Amino acid sequence: MVEEEEEETKYFSKDFVWDELKEEIEKDPSLAHHLLSFNPSSSSSSSSSSSSSTHSDSWKAFHLRHSTGKFFKQRRYLLKEFPLLLHDHRNNNNILLELGCGNGSSVLPILRANQRITVYACDCSEDALEMAKGTVRSADPSLLNRFHTFLCDFSKTGFPDWFVRDLGGVDFVTLVFTLSAIPFQTMPQAIGECFGVLRPGGVVLFRDYGLFDMTMLRFHPSKRVGFREYVRMDGTRSYFFCLDTVRKLFGDVGFVAVELDYCCVKSTNRRRGKSMRRVWVHGKFQKPL
Repeated sequence: MVEEEEEETKYFSKDFVWDELKEEIEKDPSLAHHLLSFNPSSSSSSSSSSSSSTHSDSWKAFHLRHSTGKFFKQRRYLLKEFPLLLHDHRNNNNILLELGCGNGSSVLPILRANQRITVYACDCSEDALEMAKGTVRSADPSLLNRFHTFLCDFSKTGFPDWFVRDLGGVDFVTLVFTLSAIPFQTMPQAIGECFGVLRPGGVVLFRDYGLFDMTMLRFHPSKRVGFREYVRMDGTRSYFFCLDTVRKLFGDVGFVAVELDYCCVKSTNRRRGKSMRRVWVHGKFQKPL
């Protein structure tokens, strides 16, 4: 969801080996706090920032602050990493559900590239939904015929009754930098909701922060609100996934892992002249037929 943390570069690549990064971090005493088990009483942020009632409010405030949309870039790389979005051989007219759509940076490239796809997008922020509609409208007003938004914090309330009743399920769910933004304890329920709305054979397309990503290593110990879970200054949170955790979260509700790997990208901040090692998790999970 925090799009400024991505660079226009090659995605799903292997610029470095994740196991070597892990070994390096485990040997660095200054980073030892990231590896420790979590004790809630040791974190000054945990009492207020970790509650499920505040995380969505923080994201609402985030989108209100960035209502111009200049903070975000289009996620064109999704079409390369998930070619199913361009053409699904099972069905010529697909329905996609985008969870945590933000300002529409993910859905616009998809709508432009695939004339046969209809996108339903939800977010917990009304401001985000308005931005998303504005993004699509300004690019091509005719795309709005295949783009529908609705207000929903799916990790807390599930999806509205009309969604499955009227659509009969969806073919794809995109979870792109969204799951990490909700409390870890609510993730199983959220993924279960995805399983419920997918048609048999449907797929979740997943991309999110990976363990030992550089942004994780920047967090101060006081910002830990859980194991591998942190809260930013603005109250929004971020969880950093390892492959085993992702595999278990999706497998426990019935998904089959089709693809699951680390995306390790080394890029350069030209303004500061610093090399950055980014780690994301790339996954594709199918609901059995």
